Amino acid sequence: MNRLSIYDNQRTGKLIFLAIGIAAIVTVMLISNNLVKALAQQERERMNIWAQATERLAKADADADFEFLLSIIEQNNSIPVLVADSDFNILEYRNFHLPDTRDEAEPGFEQLSERNRNYLLKRLKSPGGDTPLHVMATRDPHFIEVVIYENTRQYIYYEDSILLRRLAWYPYVQLGVMIVLLFVIYFAVIYTKRAEQNRVWVGLSKETAHQLGTPISSLMAWTQYLELTGADKEVTSEIDKDVKRLSVIADRFSKIGSIPELQLEYLNDVVENSLDYMKNRISGKVTINMHLDEDDHGVRLSRPLFEWVMENLTKNAVDAMDGEGRIDITTGADKNIAYIEVADTGKGIARKNFKTVFNPGYTTKKRGWGLGLTLVKRIIEDYHGGRIFVKSSEPGQGTVFRIELPIL
Repeated sequence: MNRLSIYDNQRTGKLIFLAIGIAAIVTVMLISNNLVKALAQQERERMNIWAQATERLAKADADADFEFLLSIIEQNNSIPVLVADSDFNILEYRNFHLPDTRDEAEPGFEQLSERNRNYLLKRLKSPGGDTPLHVMATRDPHFIEVVIYENTRQYIYYEDSILLRRLAWYPYVQLGVMIVLLFVIYFAVIYTKRAEQNRVWVGLSKETAHQLGTPISSLMAWTQYLELTGADKEVTSEIDKDVKRLSVIADRFSKIGSIPELQLEYLNDVVENSLDYMKNRISGKVTINMHLDEDDHGVRLSRPLFEWVMENLTKNAVDAMDGEGRIDITTGADKNIAYIEVADTGKGIARKNFKTVFNPGYTTKKRGWGLGLTLVKRIIEDYHGGRIFVKSSEPGQGTVFRIELPIL
């Protein structure tokens, strides 16, 4: 399995985690909504029974079971209820939290303060303003018409109980809690994964630097020996350059995991120096053009690490062009930001992969670990306080990477 397939599997795992989370949220929402609807239906049925008891009590003769009917009416101690006649005269009310608390517990309507009377009348008229109550009874399920006598009607208006109103909000509260929980779990997993990756990075880098130390020392000794034996100076000079480059690489690896020392450097100078080495070690069919700003901007850099960044981007561009094409390096400044743009004429990157190219393991090459751009991003953003991103790219036409750094 190649690195791109591994990355695709990781992305698929994230999508599966997201799908499971959404499915769990939807399931809980549906169950909660069904419970709320069931409770609302139960309250509707209770109010219908309450209305029937009221109607029978009004029509009751001497043989009626008054205690039973009254017990039904008295059992409602949670649902807010108003009983009114056709002229909006409130005959009875129950279970309302009145704004003026100076009134005694549920006195007669006429004994209420003006503020409380207005409050109850507003609740009764709020659904339809001055619409007749017999009309509201046909439109609004919260109104129930009660026939007292042939030409006498009373109307029962009720609201959802406090419990039902709280349950109605419960699914949304639960949804918010579950979303927050999913985010916490997700970011905890990401943080743990990144922490583990950092430990692997540091360990691998330190071990690489350690392992390179012995052969580099040996190669230095062999270079000196060749010079003493009269070997071609041009050959030994090039060998010496490569050995020194290996020493620089080992030093770069040793700096991973520790905070590098940043010094004032001039951008054009660092870019030119890093590319001088690469020019003689890439395909002759690749042309490197440098468009350096006349003003050489000062920035705080770790020169060895930043040269590593430029070499990685250059090598990445060469690989994208299959060893044939043009690379344009441009420097400049925009307000307090200095920038370097590396443009190639290679295969290009699909827009959906503009960010994922910097993820560990992402690569389109048959060989390679997909760590080059990840390392570049780490050096620029974590160590230099800058940022790197794909400025533009078109499949088959090329890519432009842009590095931004704060100017001193």
